[in-house]
Formats: sequence, C-alpha cells, structure tokens
Amino acid sequence: MATLRPLGRPEDREYLRDVALSEHAFDVTVLLEREADAIVDDAAAALERSHLAHYEEAGTDERRRRVQSLFDVVLTSLRQRDLVPIHGYAEAVARERFEAGVSIAELQTAFNVLEEALWQRVVSATAAGDLADAIGVVATVLGAGKDSLARTYVELATARHVPSLDLTALFRGGR
Repeated sequence: MATLRPLGRPEDREYLRDVALSEHAFDVTVLLEREADAIVDDAAAALERSHLAHYEEAGTDERRRRVQSLFDVVLTSLRQRDLVPIHGYAEAVARERFEAGVSIAELQTAFNVLEEALWQRVVSATAAGDLADAIGVVATVLGAGKDSLARTYVELATARHVPSLDLTALFRGGR
C-alpha cells in the first residue's frame, strides 16, 4: 500500500503513478464512473443549499453543469494519473470567475461540495484495505485543484483591491 503524501508537492504526480502501477491498486475511477450521476447530483444540491449569490443567479441547470465539469476533470486527472488537467481547469476557472466578480469563497465552495460528495461515495463503497489509496489519489487531485485555484485567484487579486481578500484589518489590530 502506498503512503500518503502531503498535497501540492512535486511528488504528487509520482504518487499518483505509484498507486496506479501498484500490483493490487484499487481503481477508484471505476467507482466514480458508476456513481457519477449521484455524486454530481449530491454536490449540485449542496451547492444550491449554500445560497451563494453567483451560483443562485446561474440557476439549477448551470450549477449542475459547473459541478459536472469539475467532476469530469477530476475523473480525467484520476484516469490519466496526471495533475495537468486539474491544474489547467482550476486556473481557467479562477481567471474567468475572478473577472466576473465571483469571490474566492464561492469558488472554493464548489470544490468543497464535490469533495464531500466524493468522500461519501468512496468511503461507503471501498473496502478498508483499499481506502487509503482511494482517498490518497482523490485527495491529491482535489488538493492540486484547490491549490491552483487559490494561487491563480490570489495572483489576480494582488494586482487590484478585492474586498474578499482585504487583510488590512489583521494588521491594524482589527480597527
């Protein structure tokens, strides 16, 4: 069984390949493909319950389409054992949604609701002996996506004042 590594490290790509190449590797993609509709439905419903302005404005169909797109790229990265697809997707979403005035909190919520839906399915349907590897590869892909999303958004935000990232109160003693 492969050991889990911290997210966002250069070794993540090798970790994904090590797990994929291990003799007894559990293929989490089979489970996720089988449960795709339920996972996306659960995540889209959770996103709707979050009552975030831009997602409410988008409507039910668009919310589901966005969650489906994120799910698809997570699955692509898992199938390919490659973080390039999730990095590219997260960076593009961060740029597009930053320009549209969407807060980073809303973007992170989309990742978080999908992550919760994925965990529920993976944990409930995976044998104990396979759980560490299944969680490890899913966490690696989602962590890489969240990292790319945050880095890109903050990079854009540092070029202009963004109220959701105004940290000056922390350095003025909260005044």
